[in-house]
Amino acid sequence: MSTPAPAPAESLPPGTTGSTRARWIVLAVVALAQLMVVLDGTIVNIALPQAQQALGMSDSDRSWVVTLYALAFGALLLLGGRVADYWGRKRSFLTGMAGFALASALGGVATTPEMLLAARGLQGAFAALLAPAALAILSVTFPGGRDRVKAFAVYGTIAGGGAAIGLLLGGVLTEYFSWHWCLLVNVPIAAVAIAAGIPLLKESRAEGDTRYDLPGAVLVTAGLASVVYGFSRAEYGWARPDTIAFLAAGAVLLAVFLRVEAVSNHPLLPLRVLADRVRGGAYLVSILVGAALLGGLLYLTLYFQIVLGLSPLASGLASLPMTAAIIVSAALVSKALPVVGPRILMTAGPLTAAAGLLYLSRISVEGNYVLEVLPGQLLLGIGLALVFVPLQNVALAGIESRDAGVASAAVTATQQIGGSIGTAVFTALYAAAAATGSGEPATLAPLVEGYSSVFLAAAVALAAAAPISWFMVRVDRRMFSTSSEAVHLG
Repeated sequence: MSTPAPAPAESLPPGTTGSTRARWIVLAVVALAQLMVVLDGTIVNIALPQAQQALGMSDSDRSWVVTLYALAFGALLLLGGRVADYWGRKRSFLTGMAGFALASALGGVATTPEMLLAARGLQGAFAALLAPAALAILSVTFPGGRDRVKAFAVYGTIAGGGAAIGLLLGGVLTEYFSWHWCLLVNVPIAAVAIAAGIPLLKESRAEGDTRYDLPGAVLVTAGLASVVYGFSRAEYGWARPDTIAFLAAGAVLLAVFLRVEAVSNHPLLPLRVLADRVRGGAYLVSILVGAALLGGLLYLTLYFQIVLGLSPLASGLASLPMTAAIIVSAALVSKALPVVGPRILMTAGPLTAAAGLLYLSRISVEGNYVLEVLPGQLLLGIGLALVFVPLQNVALAGIESRDAGVASAAVTATQQIGGSIGTAVFTALYAAAAATGSGEPATLAPLVEGYSSVFLAAAVALAAAAPISWFMVRVDRRMFSTSSEAVHLG
């Protein structure tokens, strides 16, 4: 089967026709926005102990500082993608960026737990508008060929390495300034992106019927929020009535959402976006990788600080090898993609990353970073690069121009929802393993056993992505080496 090419020349920014330089500047602006959104998922992790003490937060409030951002982000992404398609991608990008900066400023000056939690929720909501607009702009700016592969390689590198960069930046800001700057740092980043985006970006939007699917928006937002919240309650018991009720309600709401989308003449998420086997496979892989990445990194950070006794800065620096492995590998993967195609890369990637997490599951209380952690980090970084570089290309290959925003939102939504669910599930597994672990409660042994169980579970999740890629991601490799968007799916 052949998928149509997104061809509207008017979607390109000013000067992009025949101007390679302008297109790469647009990539820099979009990459800056993506980095800000991704690193904010982890930048506060290292600052949480200091923020908790300063604001007098409970342990429950502390966990919601992380969860609330991902929850608002993931639940509102599909709506944000449709707003970008209909309202305009440039307008949505600039509005999302400005709103994200204001929410960050509110969190940076927070004096109560309620202010901080409100700011994190607002950050997630504006990120849900910003992220799909940014990816849609990238998709229409680079409609095909080798330049598209390179552009999405940069984007995929940031998607994979941004979380680790957030840990490093959070460590620097927390140790040398204060936890407030983990949020305030977004303000100057947003200012630069807005100043560059106003003259560079050209508006593009979907044509035709642009009515909003309000029933679909309510159903999918409530359904995703209910599922994520239900998994978060599993920390206190899978058989609890509230855990079961929220998970069941979420499943029902999402089923009704799909039914509504099937009969709507202006759906929030056109089922044609999901019906493509290759794209559907990419979304499934994205969910599993998002769960393993965000959940695994959180507990690796805890191991660095609690067991190894590293400072916030040292903990951030200890995360650098994985980021370096992603960056170096991504450059090589982008060159290999037109030669071997995405199927082999997206099958080898999860297995390599799973091997890294499996290696990390061997950590001990004594903690030898070079022998017990570093090899696993390097394998994890290489594996993530093998996945993320082709993933963005495959998920948006052949998408119609009018669906660019919502398809982009679906890519990010799968990663965020996967990360939210993964973090919640891994937290429940950690709590169970730590509670039954060997050693006295005051010792570190139960904690290490809990961390090990999380890494093992994350490895299983990643390994499950490999057969999905092998059997579902069948794309003609020639689409990555020509300027044409004709895609032949196996």
